Amino acid sequence: MVQRRGLIGSVFLYFLLVFPRWSAATEIEFFSVAANAITMYDAPSLNAEKLYVASLNLPLEVVAKVEGWVKVRDSSGAVAWIERKFLSDKRFIIVTASLADVFEAADVHSPLIFRVQRHVVLEWLSSDIAGWVKVRHRDGQTGYIRVNQVWGS
Repeated sequence: MVQRRGLIGSVFLYFLLVFPRWSAATEIEFFSVAANAITMYDAPSLNAEKLYVASLNLPLEVVAKVEGWVKVRDSSGAVAWIERKFLSDKRFIIVTASLADVFEAADVHSPLIFRVQRHVVLEWLSSDIAGWVKVRHRDGQTGYIRVNQVWGS
């Protein structure tokens, strides 16, 4: 039994070294929808079942990639396929809290810049400060929002 555990552990370690992309340390990859009213499918084909229509700048988490298609997850957890040509590298986040505060600095004691309701999409600028995301509203205002109030960072 001990030898078997050692073999399983060795195989697991080999797997993580050969395929580091699947290790726990891998950063999650996000894209956003690059055009308005883009159809999301249940398989990587234009002939597949149409699931829903995504709006411009909707943040999406990459689940898998195949030639010309990306399998993605949205903030609700729904999984769908989208053509790669309709994705942008420009990142956005979506507010998941019922009401979120955006501050001047990454500190709840700094001045409040504005408040945002659930489902509002904000441009992601950086996640350099633990627990905070620097964002820009479509009106141009920038500030910091707590990471536990948004999805896509």
